[in-house]
Amino acid sequence: MFKLLLLPPLSLIVLMAAGLLLRRRLPRTGTALVIAGLVLLYALSTPLVAGLALQGLEAYPALEAGDGLPDAQAIVILAAGRYSDSPEYGGDTVGPLTLTRLRYGATLHRRTGRPILVTGRAGGPGDAAVADLMADCLRRDFGLEARWIERESANTAGNARSSAGILLPAEVRRIYLVTHAWHMRRAVLAFEAAGFEVVPAPTAFTSHHPFVWPGVPGDYLPRAQALAGSAYAIHEWLGLVWYELRYG
Repeated sequence: MFKLLLLPPLSLIVLMAAGLLLRRRLPRTGTALVIAGLVLLYALSTPLVAGLALQGLEAYPALEAGDGLPDAQAIVILAAGRYSDSPEYGGDTVGPLTLTRLRYGATLHRRTGRPILVTGRAGGPGDAAVADLMADCLRRDFGLEARWIERESANTAGNARSSAGILLPAEVRRIYLVTHAWHMRRAVLAFEAAGFEVVPAPTAFTSHHPFVWPGVPGDYLPRAQALAGSAYAIHEWLGLVWYELRYG
C-alpha cells in the first residue's frame, strides 16, 4: 500500500485531495497543491516525460545480435508479474512483462546453450509461484526446460539472494541477467551484491528511439500508456536510490 501511495496516479490524487481539503483554511497552499497535482498528472502522462524518465535508467546496452557474446555459465530470468485467471489459458499464466523477458531469455539460450534459472514467488496463498508459470511457459511456448526454479523471492533483492543460494553452491557465478532495460541498473546492483559476476542482458528498450528536441506534437499529448511508463520509471528511480544506499 505504501508503494502505491508513492506512485502515480494515486500519489497525484492524494496530493490534489489534500489541496482541496486545505483550501478553506489555507487557500493559497491548497490551490498550489491542486495545481501541482494537475501539472504533474499532465507531465507524467506525456510520452516526452515518460520516455526521458525511462531512458535515463537504460545504462546497459543490448548484447550484440550476432556472434561474439561475452560468455557466462547460466541465464537468470527475473519475473515481472502474472496474468491471473486467464480465460483463454484456463488459469494463471505469465504477465506481458514476464513474457517479454522469457522471450529474450529463450533467444539467449538458443544462442549460447546455457541453462536457465527462473525466479519469482507466489502472489498469495494458493497461487502458483510466478517462477513455475515461467517454467511452464518456457516448456509449452518455447520448447525449453528451465534447469532451476526459484520460488521464494518477492522482489529483485530477494531474486538475487535466492538465486545465489541455488547457483553459487553449483559453482555458477557468472550469469546472463535478463530483465527490462529500465530495470537492469537496480538488478545488477542486487545480483553483484549477492556474489555474482553479471553480464547484463537487457530487453525491451525505450531508448532505441531517443527523443530529439523539440519532438513531435504527439510527445506532448497525455496518454494512459505514458502514465504507466512514468509509474515504472518513478518506481525504478526510487528503488535505485535505495539500492545505491544499501549496496553502493
